[in-house]
Amino acid sequence: MTPENFQKQLLDWFDLHGRKDLPWQQNITPYRVWLSETMLQQTQVATVIGYFNAFTAKFQDIESLAQAPEDEVLALWSGLGYYARARNLHKTARIIAEQGRFPNSLEELMSLPGIGRSTAGAILSIGFNNSHPILDGNVKRVLTRFMAISGWPGSGQVEKKLWAISTAFTPVARVADYTQAIMDLGATVCTRGKPACSECPLTSACIAKSTQSVSSFPSSKPAKTLPVKGIVFLLLQDKLGQIWLEKRPPTGIWGGLWSAPEFVSVEDALHWCSSRLLPIVSHQALDVKRHTFSHYHLDFTPFLVQTDNPNNFVMEANQGLWYKAEQFSDLGLAAPIRVLLDQIQEDKK
Repeated sequence: MTPENFQKQLLDWFDLHGRKDLPWQQNITPYRVWLSETMLQQTQVATVIGYFNAFTAKFQDIESLAQAPEDEVLALWSGLGYYARARNLHKTARIIAEQGRFPNSLEELMSLPGIGRSTAGAILSIGFNNSHPILDGNVKRVLTRFMAISGWPGSGQVEKKLWAISTAFTPVARVADYTQAIMDLGATVCTRGKPACSECPLTSACIAKSTQSVSSFPSSKPAKTLPVKGIVFLLLQDKLGQIWLEKRPPTGIWGGLWSAPEFVSVEDALHWCSSRLLPIVSHQALDVKRHTFSHYHLDFTPFLVQTDNPNNFVMEANQGLWYKAEQFSDLGLAAPIRVLLDQIQEDKK
């Protein structure tokens, strides 16, 4: 199939069946395209919709995002995961606001924090209607099946081959629609599990389909056993029901988010309390829970400690603060901590 036929069949399908009512498809601007593409990295559309709507209601443009405190940005991102995306989004907004214009070249965009080649291509093609290829997860799946490309798509050689194919197939005319169309095809028809090949506009020329090997593509990432790390989260609660939270360092896991103090053991947590002359009324180790990252499992023990009269308890350099339950929604909280705090409040009812 020629690139021209590929484009025509895909666009004809998009005109009839493509999604056109997603929030980021309305009032299209480079800012809204960039935000949606960033949120959609590693995250399903159904999850992103609510976050996107809340985010754009609060930060309607680059300038309002750039001027916001990082805590406000992280609070709206809380629960979406991969928090480096939010921190990079905030950094980039400040850079763009200072420059006074949204960059419109591949080189400029890729020089900004958090913007890779595929995200830059989406911004240029959808936000500026300039012809640039993309290669997100959905597009990789469509192209690996259509061309029967073996090997894990994340490996250097396979990805290089897929970029060449994506470039060859990307049109000049209607590039914004084409970009949305190929993402839609991967998301709604050429899905990871149970692809609807009978509904695909490319099925007549799809090599994986003709060889009855659709399920073999794309190749899986080589498996590896994730290591397990164990920690204790100290849930320190005063007589007013307030919880002691600390802001994590700006880089690393949950960078810049608020979390409970972290220890290697219950004994270390108790020693931390006694060294700060905190009167302990009661303490209880709750059931171990697991939070999985891309590169390891985190098994954490919530350790609930009730303290009395902590008025003189002040951490150096404002590293932590007492927070009431009604303030939690305004904070950028590490996902497991938000779950634990909600659990504590529910148990009190």
